[in-house]
Amino acid sequence: MKTNLNRPKEAFDYDVVVAGGGPAGSTAATLLARYGHSVLLLERDRHPRFHIGESMLPNMTPIMDRLGMDWREGNLRKQGAEFIDESTAQRIRFSFASQAPTYQVERARFDARLFENAARQGADTRQNEAIVKVDCQADGVTATSSRSIHRCRYFIDATGRGILMGRAHKSIRRLDNLGRFALYSCYGNAGSPAAARLFETGIIQIVLLDIGWLWIIPLTGRRLSIGLVVKTPRPQDVASHELFQRSIERSPTLTELLDGAEPIFQHRVEADFSYINRKRHGLRYACCGDAAGFLDPVFSSGVFFAAKSAEMIADRLHPALIEGREGDPNLHLPDNAVYEHGFQTMHRMIERFYHSGLVYNLFFEADRDRRIKTEVTCLLAGDLWSENNFFQQGLLTGRCGNFQVTGDR
Repeated sequence: MKTNLNRPKEAFDYDVVVAGGGPAGSTAATLLARYGHSVLLLERDRHPRFHIGESMLPNMTPIMDRLGMDWREGNLRKQGAEFIDESTAQRIRFSFASQAPTYQVERARFDARLFENAARQGADTRQNEAIVKVDCQADGVTATSSRSIHRCRYFIDATGRGILMGRAHKSIRRLDNLGRFALYSCYGNAGSPAAARLFETGIIQIVLLDIGWLWIIPLTGRRLSIGLVVKTPRPQDVASHELFQRSIERSPTLTELLDGAEPIFQHRVEADFSYINRKRHGLRYACCGDAAGFLDPVFSSGVFFAAKSAEMIADRLHPALIEGREGDPNLHLPDNAVYEHGFQTMHRMIERFYHSGLVYNLFFEADRDRRIKTEVTCLLAGDLWSENNFFQQGLLTGRCGNFQVTGDR
């Protein structure tokens, strides 16, 4: 039964309108529909649609369980992450053996399944319909789409890097000094012995370069997602495809992995991908996923933050809708510290990855100190809200440079 408390039945079309049918929007819509609220979930495109970001974190699993999703079928289990410097032959692997099971997913299929699940759980789902204007007033919200006008009690912005509300409020702040742009493709028919070993282990690899880093993500069907993230300004005398191909050809790891493999599509480009929305909620609206903020993909945190922020919004909004408190512009204020704690942890770890020698000074030495390796592994798994992770505390207080690897503990 849908929740109809505290409002005249004819006053609103829905309790909540959610704009954006990616992981954030589908998570928020599913949870609110399961709570019994009437929800409209709008996707501007049509599933399945391509999206980068295949690597999930173990702490995504409890959210998937709440959504009623079994994501084992058709996906490759991710068993950890390995950082490699080919110039020095240094490498370190962080195993997820003690973490909840997680997977590498094909995002087009994964996002479509989440969207379909929202419909099964009771949300009204529509595709090829984009929200173009939102008017939040004390007595309700008018959400104008490319097809209709919807009256609702609350609006959730899950428009991804379209950042609908953030652009309207001019509240987007770029996060500099991280990766500047990414070039990526996917390779099929990866049948080399090195690729076979990677598919068997399900380990993602991060190869360090002078200009940035390469990601290597094994997928089902003998496919490899390959990406180059560049931390320097784009060279003016080198075309993007040349830069991408040159980086692959100079990597012994990729040369071995891609022997006999073929690109499935021509490389694509994404740029300026790190920012924070400084006004993530207000009068009758809240932002989740990339509409709230997005970080450099080196630690694969994008989908996890999308689902986690959507979960927080749904859980806070549910009792407010029942009690008629959804018009409080400070409704989500109690969750700000929680969101910032997780987001800033990952942000500062990424900053130190680029600028403080984190991989060389800590990651590559972590096998000498069991506690440090465990604490780093927990953060890489998405466990960002622990009270006893001393490495995380050092990141947030600026003291992580004081950590020393002193031997096995």
